Amino acid sequence: MPFSASRYILSGGSFGICLALAWLGVAQAAERVFDFTTNKLDAAPAGFRSAVAGAGKPGDWRIILDDVPPTLAPLLPNAPVLTKRAVLAQLSQDPTDEHFPLLIFEEEVFGDFTLTAKFKTVAGAREQMAGLAFRIQDERNFYVARASSLGNTFRFYKVVNGVRDNPIGPELEIPKGLWHELAVECKGNRIRLRLNGKEPMPELADSAFTQGKIGFWTKSDSVSYFTDVRLTYTPRESLAKAIISEMRRKHPRLLGLKIFATSAARPQLHLVASDDDKDIGKPAGQVELDAVSKDAIFYGKSGGKVYVTMPLHDRNGDPIAAVRLVMESFRGQTEVNALGRATPIVKQMEARVRTATDLTQ
Repeated sequence: MPFSASRYILSGGSFGICLALAWLGVAQAAERVFDFTTNKLDAAPAGFRSAVAGAGKPGDWRIILDDVPPTLAPLLPNAPVLTKRAVLAQLSQDPTDEHFPLLIFEEEVFGDFTLTAKFKTVAGAREQMAGLAFRIQDERNFYVARASSLGNTFRFYKVVNGVRDNPIGPELEIPKGLWHELAVECKGNRIRLRLNGKEPMPELADSAFTQGKIGFWTKSDSVSYFTDVRLTYTPRESLAKAIISEMRRKHPRLLGLKIFATSAARPQLHLVASDDDKDIGKPAGQVELDAVSKDAIFYGKSGGKVYVTMPLHDRNGDPIAAVRLVMESFRGQTEVNALGRATPIVKQMEARVRTATDLTQ
């Protein structure tokens, strides 16, 4: 992926997700590397939810140690071919035929992306399958690309309302016990799949799901491992950010506009959208906290500017966020006319919001 200007790496999450952000002109690309080496062994990775499509119980997903080829080519000829590393494993061996364990990454929804992972089928009497599920809405609605070592097939299909359509894809030899690389690329309604660097089928077009979560997939009694998981994606603009952009266009005389709200990953009130992105993530002050908890309005005036902080209500009239507006003061400025200028703007913002989760998802 071509980077321009600068590359910034931010590490976070108990299972070692790294985020790399790249600015490509105006567009912004992002990358997540799922590094399981920092996760506790014999436990499921944080940030994921174990689920099941079809029949049976959810799978048994754990971090274990296994021999993995080095990510980079060894510099010395006598360097070890394999190294012991933490990998993700699905260990349940439920023989139910229509049993599809899923491990879903719950922290974000993705639209356009490229997801790459190495997988290895290890065991299974009825099935030896591994795959990537993507644009997941829930356990009954998603796409999947999967490989079968027992059947020597590579298939793509979608599940809509729990009903699986006809799988498509070629017959391919996919040896058990070896690492293979699977890549899924989604752009709009176009889907491209690669297995070990080759495209096993032509580009697909399907509009059932335009965005969703990503996850790992197996079938029946398949024991399968995954590692070297990397996701490059186009970040989605949150509703809060879109509202800020829209209000600044409609009201160019605004000097500043910020939204303080909560999110699934951070339940404390904090800055989720602003006309100054460097402030994103800062905790709310007492004024913003009181605006939401007390459903109160605050006014201030300083240095030729007026500051109005108002609650933002959901469709039920409950305060769910705080909006801070900065406007230019004028001779004779009063609290009443400042609120008269700010209130219509906040009302326009409220018309876009149904629930608190709308702002950040």
